Amino acid sequence: MGTDGNEVITYYLEMTSAEELRPARPPAEPFAVRRAELAFPALNRFFYTEVGRAYTWTTRLPWDEARWQAWVERPELQTWIGYVRETPAGYFELDEQCEDGNKQVELAYFGLLPSFVGRGVGGALLTEALRRAWALGPRRVWVHTCTLDHPAALPNYQKRGFRIYDQKRNAE
Repeated sequence: MGTDGNEVITYYLEMTSAEELRPARPPAEPFAVRRAELAFPALNRFFYTEVGRAYTWTTRLPWDEARWQAWVERPELQTWIGYVRETPAGYFELDEQCEDGNKQVELAYFGLLPSFVGRGVGGALLTEALRRAWALGPRRVWVHTCTLDHPAALPNYQKRGFRIYDQKRNAE
């Protein structure tokens, strides 16, 4: 159950071909996406905390510095930051995985800082996340979201080409 007692539904989505990507139009403001080349746990913690504050992201809140460091220093993880007019606006984490000998990429976390929600940046950031994920050569790219996330999250994923392959109730 969610913190308000309502049922939570988690949606699992995937794309199995780069050709399924339907790019969003660019934002009206100058926009760029750059990779964080150095592992910097405080950066990932900052984005996780600030982006997730309104959406009940709690799993990583108890992590100590060592756990954050172990997460971000893994060679399978990439952290990317979206900028609007050279100001950090959001981020995404790409986590390369191997399942049954098949490479896949999880869009582990994705979101905008509160000041940038509703400014036409989310679709563009997701488009770039998917381009970067497909550039890694996986057989599929997947993500999960839930009814606690921003109401535009699931529609944005679907507009970019993701399709639901599973869903679970009360799975926070």
